[in-house]
Amino acid sequence: MKHTYSWNEHELTTNRQLPTKPKIKLADDPELRMQLEMTLEQLPHALVAEWALEQASAYLQYLDPPLQKDPRVPQCINVLQQRINGECSAHVLRQAGFTANELAQESSTDLSKYAARVFAQAIASGHMRGHALVSADYGIKVMNILFPKDLLQVRQQRETQLALARHYLASKKE
Repeated sequence: MKHTYSWNEHELTTNRQLPTKPKIKLADDPELRMQLEMTLEQLPHALVAEWALEQASAYLQYLDPPLQKDPRVPQCINVLQQRINGECSAHVLRQAGFTANELAQESSTDLSKYAARVFAQAIASGHMRGHALVSADYGIKVMNILFPKDLLQVRQQRETQLALARHYLASKKE
């Protein structure tokens, strides 16, 4: 399970045109996004999920203060770790994804809502690897809110995401 391209049958049997288009509206650097997507494509599902969780963790600080301490956050992380280790079913993981999404629904600000979506999509990456890139896109949406019209911040964030993905790729080859 650790070295499989995808744990999801749909992702294994569907031909996707790469690069994909973002599912949300955001100010972005399309070239860096494409590089990120191509790098993630080279990783097995387990490493994509680990990458998604690691990159999403930085955004938890932008949740509304009560949500930062919410017990659902570590519970969802635990379920994703179990999925990565082959210790829980896709159904259990999907339920954790729905739970993580509740944080976005309960957010009182756009910043918290999008930060929660970064996290929820990262958790969902344990079900379908495509959610990892959506998580990263929501991270860019957070940057768009924090730094309106500042493409330098966007590029720096994409470069951080890409560097982390390349780190995971290098560890795969060791």
